[in-house]
Amino acid sequence: MSISRRGLLLGFSAFLAGCTTNGTNHASNYGSRPDEQFPLKAMPLDKVKPELRRQEVAYDAGYPAGTVVVDTPARRLYYVLGDGRAMRYGIGVGRNGYALRGSAYIGRKGEWPTWTPTGNMMRRDPRNRRFAGGMEPGLNNPLGARAIYLYQGGNDTMFRIHGTNQPWSIGMAVSSGCVRMLNHDVIDLYERVKVGGRVVVLQA
Repeated sequence: MSISRRGLLLGFSAFLAGCTTNGTNHASNYGSRPDEQFPLKAMPLDKVKPELRRQEVAYDAGYPAGTVVVDTPARRLYYVLGDGRAMRYGIGVGRNGYALRGSAYIGRKGEWPTWTPTGNMMRRDPRNRRFAGGMEPGLNNPLGARAIYLYQGGNDTMFRIHGTNQPWSIGMAVSSGCVRMLNHDVIDLYERVKVGGRVVVLQA
């Protein structure tokens, strides 16, 4: 079987595109981030399923541009761009019984935040008591590179959208209710959202 010169060139171009799907250059999206306070290495693409990688998709659910929609059952988060489009991210969500539902808004944002376990977290796992005064930012911090804090009625709900040092958990229901994202993805979302922006959390 022979391969035409045109077919060979097309295949080579696709290879050079760096795992491009629907116009998304995944290799570029998950490259190293040496400019960060705690530099991030490139994310090996074989560690992230293609359907969980960040990409722009068709999305027309009736929400205005700038809305964040957390689709908990699907393990997806959408940042609505408008004109029937959204940026889609794979996420990790809370275990059964540990989840926020309905509308909230972004009360504040933080880069490389400290992590302080809640009273419930310390009761469920006494090992967390050593961090009662807060865990310093860094690559081992459970909140990762960014945290987006969700509020309702002027009060902190204690739920966050945040990075994670456990990339294997994306696509799973394992957290204490917060929404986990790959560090590369939460940095991208953090740069898009604004304090006061609406967040809609969908449950089954």
